[in-house]
Amino acid sequence: MDPIETALAALDLETKVGLLAGQDVWSLPAVPHIGLGSLVMSDGPIGVRGTSWGPDDPAVVLPSPTALAATWDPALARRVGRLLAQEARRKGAHLLLAPTVNLHRTPVGGRHFECYSEDPLLTAEIGVGYVLGVQDGGVGATVKHFVANDSETARFVLDAAVDERTLREVYLAPFEAIVEAGVWAVMSAYNGVNGHTMSEHDALVNGLLKGEWGFDGVVVSDWTAAKTTVATALGGLDVAMPGPGNPWGAKLVDAVRAGEVPEAVVDGMVRRVLRLAGRVGLLEGVEPAVPVRPEAAIDGDALAREVAARSFVLLRNDGVLPLAAPTVALIGVAAEEARVLGGGSVTVFPPHVVSPLDGLRAQGVELAYEPGVDPRTKLPPAYGPEWTDPETGESGFRLVFRDAEGVELGRLLLEAAVTGWTGKLPDGVDPARLHAVELSAWFRPLVFGEHRFGVGGIGDFVLTVDGEVLYTGTQVGYDDDPAAGILLHPEHRVETVVEGPVLVTLEHKTWVRPGIGPIVGITLGHAEPGPTDDELIHRAVVAASAAQVAVVVVATTEEVESEGFDRRSLALPGRQDDMVAAVAAVNPRTVVVVNAGSPVEMPWLDDVAAVLLTWFPGQECGFALADVLFGRAEPTGRLPTTWPVHKDDSPVLDVDPVDGVLTYREGLFIGYRGWEGRPVAPAFWFGAGLGYTTWEYESMRVEPTESLATVTVRLRNTGARPGREVVQVYLTPDVPVADRPSRWLAGFASVEAGPGQTAEAVIELPRRAVRAWEAGGWTTLSGGYAVEVGHDYGDTRLTGALKV
Repeated sequence: MDPIETALAALDLETKVGLLAGQDVWSLPAVPHIGLGSLVMSDGPIGVRGTSWGPDDPAVVLPSPTALAATWDPALARRVGRLLAQEARRKGAHLLLAPTVNLHRTPVGGRHFECYSEDPLLTAEIGVGYVLGVQDGGVGATVKHFVANDSETARFVLDAAVDERTLREVYLAPFEAIVEAGVWAVMSAYNGVNGHTMSEHDALVNGLLKGEWGFDGVVVSDWTAAKTTVATALGGLDVAMPGPGNPWGAKLVDAVRAGEVPEAVVDGMVRRVLRLAGRVGLLEGVEPAVPVRPEAAIDGDALAREVAARSFVLLRNDGVLPLAAPTVALIGVAAEEARVLGGGSVTVFPPHVVSPLDGLRAQGVELAYEPGVDPRTKLPPAYGPEWTDPETGESGFRLVFRDAEGVELGRLLLEAAVTGWTGKLPDGVDPARLHAVELSAWFRPLVFGEHRFGVGGIGDFVLTVDGEVLYTGTQVGYDDDPAAGILLHPEHRVETVVEGPVLVTLEHKTWVRPGIGPIVGITLGHAEPGPTDDELIHRAVVAASAAQVAVVVVATTEEVESEGFDRRSLALPGRQDDMVAAVAAVNPRTVVVVNAGSPVEMPWLDDVAAVLLTWFPGQECGFALADVLFGRAEPTGRLPTTWPVHKDDSPVLDVDPVDGVLTYREGLFIGYRGWEGRPVAPAFWFGAGLGYTTWEYESMRVEPTESLATVTVRLRNTGARPGREVVQVYLTPDVPVADRPSRWLAGFASVEAGPGQTAEAVIELPRRAVRAWEAGGWTTLSGGYAVEVGHDYGDTRLTGALKV
């Protein structure tokens, strides 16, 4: 008998239902008598956080998903997946809650950085590579968020109104490809689609995903998304997270016994959970999908550095890059405090961060640094050598956990004054007893005067400086999102004069989230007395005018780009644009490094020598930046999304539901498909990006195949350096089809060649590239097509023909 069926037959109803909901925030329960271990889940598109949302358990932090997509390299995505599987095994996790394959419907989407692209094909190819890599390592991948979770405004309650053609051809396409590749889990989205929440969507989950596509894995809810008992069980959900306290458990048992949910439905859910457990090696008698075998460890730091450099997109270069060995003025807060990842559930604590300042200092060039203007509206977490006990010499922040009687439950020493735990707390700390935490440190100011302190978090707080209580208050969260309780919290700011060593203490009564438990997410912010923005810009200008090259690092902040909200502006925050303009006015060799996860406006674009987009580049960003600036590596990234000149030029900006409904009225026309034919052109087309060499597209050949066609392109590297080129193939119908895009990406491949050498790109075009959803089914759009090969969507180099 099948071991999964044997195990299922040995379970009573209560035990079966118990397997369908979290026993805590991150895991399902073990059932020892059938040989079933506890299945542990972890967030982590760019790093495996594990079950602790805190700095005590660091993980390798890779570049953002949008950066990975900018490599246009599914094989590299697979290597990233294998590293993450290695990290998951190290942390005892069996199911990684990634990748995110929602689309860049609009540049104002707040979670843009966590998704891959505006194009479903590029998204699918990178997503498939990532999933295969994770599962190569014996760890399950979870493709999310199924489906139409493409913006953040009202994401818990909005209903996305999307016509079936658009759903099938655009938003469902990456999910379909990844299911076909064999993903082991799918996460349903918070939002609804066409009148039904995705946690209860029988047609899309049971009918399409499990039925038509034949998905045999687990469908898990997004955290706290399951709100009902019967509707979610009948709607195709298999696992409701987190727990305990969600609407299943005893309520689902009662629903089965009342005849509202057939027990056969529960058996089907459990069968899928057991199948997943078998695949990851948690069910006795079932061979794991990937046999356990010793393998050489993947060097996480090296891979993070490689992916970062490969993802960087050179948008402009008048010849200043790569740099020789000039004197450099490095300018920008983000040069010293790099933003290496986006905000929200992607947050992972890295073991270290190599900032651009660190990377350029290691290069050994003559370097002058000026922070310039600070774009943040919240104070940065307290950190640095001035936070040191004058008697013991102990540096850092002591965090003490206490129960309601004040009894100490445990303590940690933190490097920076920021914490984040949800559900699972540090070892030895009992969540049931935890009542409060106390963060304290001695502060020895380097500058006397009026210092600013910020209290960030949700709950009750008392801030004391040098024995004086400066703040007592209760801070309320923005919404019901547990991630917001840790990462998107409000800040209360106070000012006080500090003229010598003082003890700073922040007491916090912890916030308890029903169904999750205590959430410890607090930040003690700090800023010392300093100059005005005008003075900071003047200092940057003085440094730039004295250097041969000025490198200005500009960035978005967690206040303007994060999970939990959409963007209202694409402008860089603060006075960074003024700073770039002032520096460029005195140094014509100004290089701007854009540290952002999604498009930003660049009003100074024509006034600077070079622009290098580094996304959120991960923990090795500084070394990768030095590699690219000084020519050890070529910036081979290409844009995975179209960048506007101005936000309002964009074809889609609507993220605000009307009466609870967000209508995708643009249909198929998102990204470059929507830009075509508009009265204004974008700043940079989809697929754009320069390198340090040049390419001549010499010839192409189109050969029809049983699938569709093979396109072979011959290129020559006409520059003086080795290089890499991403060859992109677009299809344009000879006869335009009404209400359909005029052209679209059909395939791509990368080639490498040395100076003067030729290379050949072979691109297989799938039949899906000429299929459309019409009248409830797929149909082939027959006729003639121009096969356009180029460097990006707006730069066609060769054209062939294809008859379908």
